[in-house]
Amino acid sequence: MANKKVAVLVGSLRKGSISRKLALALIELAPENLDLQVVEIGALPLYNEDLETESPPEAWKAFRTAIRSVDALLFVTPEYNRSIPGALKNAIDVGSRPYGQSVWSGKAAAVASQSQGPISGVLANHHLRSTFVFLDIHPLQQPECYIGQSGKLFDDAGKLTKDDTKEFLKKFMGAFGKWVEQVAR
Repeated sequence: MANKKVAVLVGSLRKGSISRKLALALIELAPENLDLQVVEIGALPLYNEDLETESPPEAWKAFRTAIRSVDALLFVTPEYNRSIPGALKNAIDVGSRPYGQSVWSGKAAAVASQSQGPISGVLANHHLRSTFVFLDIHPLQQPECYIGQSGKLFDDAGKLTKDDTKEFLKKFMGAFGKWVEQVAR
């Protein structure tokens, strides 16, 4: 059986962000049936329907092609102002247009949110999931992945240091691997 291709979308643009560290840890802990690759969102021009011509921005075309080519999606996001970062929302908008040609439709997905505080990005997680209804994205429901106090979980090299968190993330990714097999046939 061929591995399922998964696009990893990181909501924070900062190179050394905790969300990126978490995404890399999730990639490392993924089951063998998943082939995960980060798809960058930082260079996407803001969505503007006026640019939706016969020649939309090259970055939009490359992003849409990348997402269209995968079986599933893994969103890893911080919480900004009780919601998702603007760059992630922009990527969602770019992928959902032009109307009727969304690259998101029918894909399996999972969401991992984090914050340095105790709330663990729960509102960002749920705001993101609310977009999935319209986008026809099929999210893993259980286990949910909310990581609080995330700034204390990684060493200076960006490696996950907490064994209990590592074990939880491994179970989360195992469940996601099974979910992808169910949805992405």
